Amino acid sequence: MGERIRRFILDERRLEFPFVGLTLVALIGGMVSRRAAPGIEGVFWTAAYLFGGFYGVLDGALALHRGRLDVNLLMLLSALGAAFIGHAEEGGTLLFLFSLSNALQTLALERTRQAIRRLLNLRPPVAHRIREGGEETIPIEAIEVGDRLLVRPGERIPADGVVVAGFSAADESLLTGESIPVPKGPGDPVFEGTLNTYGALEVQVTHTTSDTMLARIIHLVEEAQAQRARTQQAIDRFEQRYAWAVLAGAALTLVLSGLWGETFDQAFYRAMTLLVVASPCALVISTPAAFLSAIAAGARRGLLFKGGMVLERLAQVRVVAMDKTGTLTENRVAVQSVRGLEGNHPDAILALAAAVEVRSEHPIARAIVEEARTRGLSFPEIREVEARPGLGVIGFTNAHRIWVGSPRLFQQEGISLPVEVRAMLEEAQQAGRTALLVYDGQWRGLIEVADRVRSEAAEAVQALRRLGIEAVMLTGDHPTVARAVAQVVGIRRFEGGLLPEEKLARIRSLAQSVGPVAMVGDGMNDAPALAAASVGIAMGKMGSDAAIETADVVLLQEDLRRVPEAIALARAAMRTVWQNLAFASGVIVLLVGLTFGLGIPLPLAVVGHEGSTLLVVLNGLRLLRWRWRSTDSGWGESRV
Repeated sequence: MGERIRRFILDERRLEFPFVGLTLVALIGGMVSRRAAPGIEGVFWTAAYLFGGFYGVLDGALALHRGRLDVNLLMLLSALGAAFIGHAEEGGTLLFLFSLSNALQTLALERTRQAIRRLLNLRPPVAHRIREGGEETIPIEAIEVGDRLLVRPGERIPADGVVVAGFSAADESLLTGESIPVPKGPGDPVFEGTLNTYGALEVQVTHTTSDTMLARIIHLVEEAQAQRARTQQAIDRFEQRYAWAVLAGAALTLVLSGLWGETFDQAFYRAMTLLVVASPCALVISTPAAFLSAIAAGARRGLLFKGGMVLERLAQVRVVAMDKTGTLTENRVAVQSVRGLEGNHPDAILALAAAVEVRSEHPIARAIVEEARTRGLSFPEIREVEARPGLGVIGFTNAHRIWVGSPRLFQQEGISLPVEVRAMLEEAQQAGRTALLVYDGQWRGLIEVADRVRSEAAEAVQALRRLGIEAVMLTGDHPTVARAVAQVVGIRRFEGGLLPEEKLARIRSLAQSVGPVAMVGDGMNDAPALAAASVGIAMGKMGSDAAIETADVVLLQEDLRRVPEAIALARAAMRTVWQNLAFASGVIVLLVGLTFGLGIPLPLAVVGHEGSTLLVVLNGLRLLRWRWRSTDSGWGESRV
């Protein structure tokens, strides 16, 4: 019970707004009773101080317990000082405005946490489990790995798993930012919290509810919001020294004003006013207001930032290095062209090769069979198949043999290559494609395959260029292949044939010659380069633990356009931080000048101080509405 009360009062701060209201009522009561019943006005002032200073005392005491001096103590000292010299109503006004400002800040910053709560709300309360031909409804906490669940149209998927029956599409927008529902059928992965759209699915559970993709995202974002950026750490250290300096300045003001000829009450009042106007409330909240909002905005768009430090470093990036396989390309081999020899039709060549490759699980074989089926081709019957690992396949029919493979297969078989075949092989190599020859006693033709370039890769490279960032490709693939992909996507600087340690050396070299480097990889085989870069960005396909654990930024949706979007959001966050710091510093300088120059009253000083704090918070919260503006010619600048 005691823990629940503590959480209700401190963590959830449920009494904050009611106490603000009671403080206002007490202030009004004190002002009315001053004229109507002067003997009881002290009761109202006492109530105003108790309710208005309640959370300030608690927060200040917790800070002192940790050996820190914060702005709550400065405000409380100023209010008590005002009461000491007979200005209890002004001290009460100070506590009312200060508590109101803190309550509004709590309410405003709570919006950044609502993104996490919305993710939590994606979890359905129950699931429909299939057992022994029947169906039972269970709470999601009772789901176990291996359970078979029924998900009807319009229901949210209750656990991570694999579709074992049914066809539908899942709306994954709230996890990845992908606006188009993703088709789902047997063998496809599904994720907790995503929405099943039109068809019933039977799903076999692969993860418990505590280990789902949704749970990991929530944990990651919570950790990111708790991590402090370097700017925020520097301000926190500055706050301690600055708070002591403000106290010393107030004491010095009291002494000097007395020596200048002011009465004690006048000098003390000016010192208390200085405590208010010089307090660094707005400075302290400037950085977290912006970074927490940016992290929450990114989480809603499938961009997971691991803290404010990552946003700071990402905003400074000047070059983005990209892996090829699985990053610029889909890591999925596809048939690019079929070229016939001696008048052979491409479809006949493809059908002959597919007949031999249909039993193979090799990626190239699957690509050939898939292309043949897409074209609606029928395959001749093959009696026997002999695989030659790394070389190709030989198929046997009742009449003859069929060879499908690389030039080395034919060299090994003692079959010489005609001049025209060699010419075609050279052309394929220059284009960065893998060539497979088809031969059945006669040269039928050549099939060219290559890893498919991501459709959005060229657009992403152009978007980076518009942000003033150079895109570089670093790959272990053959330089000829690297050149072909670079030409397609518009990358001007690339290197191929790199070993992992050579990639690492190139990252360090780029950092020295150009500036901070972001490395984009698949989060699995690029770990050294991701770790060495200023910022590691993982093309983390949903459910990839390695991607989430390795990189500083995780793109839940495998879309390269998210890379410039993440950089633009980081830059927007840093612009907001510097705007806030400049504004907060300017207000402090102005109010301190007015305190000594014009002797502004304490209530007006409070309005200026608390007003600047709220404006700083609201400016940071604008990032919650941040959007990347798309134009007809490409991706434009960001706006909020």
